[in-house]
Amino acid sequence: MSKRMLITGGAGFIGSHLADELLRNGYTVKALDNLSPQVHGPNAARPEYLNPEVELIVGDVRDKAAVTRALDGIDAVYHFAAAVGVGQSMYQVAEYTSVNNLGTAVLLEALADRPVERLIVASSMSIYGEGLYRNPDGDISEGLERSLQNLKNHDWEVRNNRNAALRPAPTPETKQPTLSSVYALSKYDQERMSLMIGRAYNIPTVAMRFFNVYGTRQALSNPYTGVLAIFASRLLNNRPPMIFEDGLQQRDFVSVYDVARACRLALEVPDAAYRVFNVGSGQARTVLSVAHAMANVMGKAWIEPEISGKYRVGDIRHCVADIHLARRMLEYEPRVAFEEGLKELAEWLSGQVAVDRVEGMRAELNSRGLAL
Repeated sequence: MSKRMLITGGAGFIGSHLADELLRNGYTVKALDNLSPQVHGPNAARPEYLNPEVELIVGDVRDKAAVTRALDGIDAVYHFAAAVGVGQSMYQVAEYTSVNNLGTAVLLEALADRPVERLIVASSMSIYGEGLYRNPDGDISEGLERSLQNLKNHDWEVRNNRNAALRPAPTPETKQPTLSSVYALSKYDQERMSLMIGRAYNIPTVAMRFFNVYGTRQALSNPYTGVLAIFASRLLNNRPPMIFEDGLQQRDFVSVYDVARACRLALEVPDAAYRVFNVGSGQARTVLSVAHAMANVMGKAWIEPEISGKYRVGDIRHCVADIHLARRMLEYEPRVAFEEGLKELAEWLSGQVAVDRVEGMRAELNSRGLAL
């Protein structure tokens, strides 16, 4: 009899791809998802992309009865249910704390009553704040933040105490967190609570720190989701991608297929228990270059990105994954080249309709003084 997996948030972007990965490898999959209108639209129903073999329970992770029902007969749990968005978390503080922190607590209490063979929790690169940096002399610096005065002066780079601009370096799991948004704080709380309760109740637990995940099934009408989905939404409506700062901030973009495979490996590798892993591509790309690449594959190269020259409170300058630990312990290797991943995404986008809510998001942040 195949092992039975529960994915909280399993009807979402990453959760649904993970379900496909698990089903392909012989597992049985159940999903618990509240079909949030911000992600699934106002008349949310079971998504067409969700594999028909997935048993879907519509319910909220904060509802203990729904969680208990979903856990019935389950061998391992992937906890992916979360409110996602750095900017939005800075004004919907109670909602993000409720969904992410309280939701995790409810799940963990249920697991304490009924332990499973493994718990894998989705964490985020956002907990690092700024990534690691190299000083001009080559030494590594961490825990740095940009001053508000420099940001107001459009001096975007991270500087040391001698005012020298620093070069980004790959960020390993050992870097101390610098929590610069409510979202980051809540993801760190999810991660730490899960590992803590996992150890206390002998539930082998793994935390996966996702970097910038992209691919098909992203919520195109959610202006707080992944940057590639936001760019795609603008381009589908023949509007320019909107970029904060100068667009030269560096990120690590990783295919959802690679993420799903890494999460399956975290389930299957015994020594992964009680560890934290970066899940990225290990490659740095500027946000501006990604906007141009997205426009090119969508046949809209004539649309130039709009560079706002504004800073969004909670944003960081550079962060790229060091994936050596996942390579060594999980035998994880990114397989999807960025160019190929974008081509598949563009093909999927050609059949999609997106409601562009970016202007509303920008107005919301501006009205609250969260975009400087």
